[in-house]
Amino acid sequence: MIWEDECYLLSKRKFRESANIINIFTKKKGKVGGIVYGGTSRKIRNYLQVSNKLFVSHTSKSESRIGYFKTELIKPISPLYFSDKQRTSALISVCSLLDILLPDSQPNKKIYDSFEKLLNSINLENWIFLYIFFELNLIKELGYDTNLVEYSLTNKNNEVFFKIKIDGYVYEIPNYLILKTIPNDVSNPLIRKSLYFTRQVMLNKFFIPNNLLFPKSRVILENYFN
Repeated sequence: MIWEDECYLLSKRKFRESANIINIFTKKKGKVGGIVYGGTSRKIRNYLQVSNKLFVSHTSKSESRIGYFKTELIKPISPLYFSDKQRTSALISVCSLLDILLPDSQPNKKIYDSFEKLLNSINLENWIFLYIFFELNLIKELGYDTNLVEYSLTNKNNEVFFKIKIDGYVYEIPNYLILKTIPNDVSNPLIRKSLYFTRQVMLNKFFIPNNLLFPKSRVILENYFN
């Protein structure tokens, strides 16, 4: 099995003395894991950072056996934000969510494209709202649509926060999520409520039913807006 593709690095862990096992997200193959020999060398480890865009050559003896990657850096992303704790936390968070929730070897162009768009927009002033909308879209693409648009007709008073009930769970969410608009108010309480809502939906629909551990990086991101 030999193939090549562009990808984003989702996670890495040390394997033996000088290698890494990495998980990547590709457009053609979806999430794929493999071994990078020499991954702990200074040359490779400097760019083998979560969220960086890579070009990989993959080789394996069969689909059932873990393969091997040769990697090249296409675009550094995480190093651009090493001095920005919030953005760095967001990059680690989104990669962790995808690493946990995406099925292996199943392409999803919609998620890939929206993920790439988010990474290319993380430098914008309103980046945190783009991140929140990404999480909402991820929830939908993974098979659970919150159908927030149907509540826009019932919120006639245009309240800032709006209580809704989804599958027996009561959530208090900011109105802008229902309207699908970027708000003018960028206060921490508004951001925190938004992140809390998407976290609770992901917990109730994906993590708790499947006994998955919610990523600490996502909790850290939310805490930055306390």
